[in-house]
Amino acid sequence: MVTVRASLAPADRFVTRHIGPSPDETRGMLATLGYDSLDAFIDAVIPEDIRLRRPLALPPGRTEREVLQALRGLAAQNQLYRSYIGMGYHHSFTPQVIQRTQLPDDGRLPHRPADRQRLPAR
Repeated sequence: MVTVRASLAPADRFVTRHIGPSPDETRGMLATLGYDSLDAFIDAVIPEDIRLRRPLALPPGRTEREVLQALRGLAAQNQLYRSYIGMGYHHSFTPQVIQRTQLPDDGRLPHRPADRQRLPAR
């Protein structure tokens, strides 16, 4: 009989889903593909001209608390500005050439009732 506690337990664990395959699983996959080691597989699959032979220059890892603190610091640098989108052209001059060529002219597209938009029958 399944207990309530057992039925509420997560079906899969984050760690097992995100850590990657075990050494035994890796050996099994490499054997299926016909390679003795992961290095031999990478040498066969990754072209030499795109391989990076030196270690990446990455900063040391940080804790979740440190990352959140850094993100809060970045967010504090944000500045709020007033958005003028949708405010129209009030108190501005728009040259006639722009009005003629860039701004839509509703007079060019007359409204047609829905029944007149259908193609004529042949």
